[in-house]
Amino acid sequence: MGRVLPTLQKQHAPLASGAEQRATLATVPLARSFKEALAQSSLYPLRATGVDILQINVGKKCNQTCRHCHVDAGPDRTEMMPRDVMEKCLEVLATTDIPTVDITGGAPELHPDFRELVARSHAIGKHVMDRCNLTILLLPNYSDLPEFFAEHQVEVICSLPHYRAKQTDSQRGEGVFDESIEALHRLNAVGYGKPDSGLVVNLVMNPVGAFLPGNQASLEREWKRELKHRHGIVFNNLYTITNLPISRFLEWLEESDNLEGYMTRLVNAFNPGAAQGVMCRNTLSVGWDGQLYDCDFNQMLELGLAGDGPRSIMDFDIAQIRHREIVVGPHCFACTAGAGSSCGGATVT
Repeated sequence: MGRVLPTLQKQHAPLASGAEQRATLATVPLARSFKEALAQSSLYPLRATGVDILQINVGKKCNQTCRHCHVDAGPDRTEMMPRDVMEKCLEVLATTDIPTVDITGGAPELHPDFRELVARSHAIGKHVMDRCNLTILLLPNYSDLPEFFAEHQVEVICSLPHYRAKQTDSQRGEGVFDESIEALHRLNAVGYGKPDSGLVVNLVMNPVGAFLPGNQASLEREWKRELKHRHGIVFNNLYTITNLPISRFLEWLEESDNLEGYMTRLVNAFNPGAAQGVMCRNTLSVGWDGQLYDCDFNQMLELGLAGDGPRSIMDFDIAQIRHREIVVGPHCFACTAGAGSSCGGATVT
């Protein structure tokens, strides 16, 4: 088992570029490449099955600086989606049959046009998901977000490393757990997580260290029991997500001499069934600047779409994207290890 992540740093130096991170991963000796693993399972080349989810990263600004963050988000980041790019995203949603928009960041709520993006997406009949860090709901200008979410039937997907304070605060900062519990109470108060309310709140946990998450179904039962008993909190689903060897987590793996061991663990746990259900097959990721990627992780490694199709949302053509070949690399072993990992949790049960 890998060592546990150290306490979150309040400030963080700039990390390596996507190209530099890819170069670091390329130096790790692996028993086989990801392409070889796919080929041995008759899955290469991996192709998209369609675009069911348009995942929009509206920026890297965040009110937290989590130690495991693959976006390298924080209060000092200035990248925010320009107005014309957001308008194009809304145009794509309005003129295609893509049913779901998944809004992420950073803390996506910090974007000045976040509420408009949600409201207009909901108005044209799209299912809206918001990836929320919970603590944003306690800031004065955002305290009404639970009511706003409920009004627009937003599915709220919340990061919470653990149902105990020590494990959560070690990954996200001192006091974050208590604030997260208060935010969940506020969501529950407007109906989120309650039976027959139609308001869905899901929790996401990442392991606090260089190891794979446990069984999602059994962890969900445990979390529901413990959060209800300890805090009176209810929620709908628990998603387990494997930490990707990129950005801050990659930096920690290197500093702690866990990189080679962690990558070996991921390679050895490769599951063809998980590979068939990875999120890049039905999701298209839009960067804050409008560039297109197969997934949020490829976005952070600056791995754009393959082929001669559109590279930006401004040149969007769903016919050229719907069944594209997916760009892969060694980091993809994280999404295909064990029960698999995606923005919706495990990919196999």
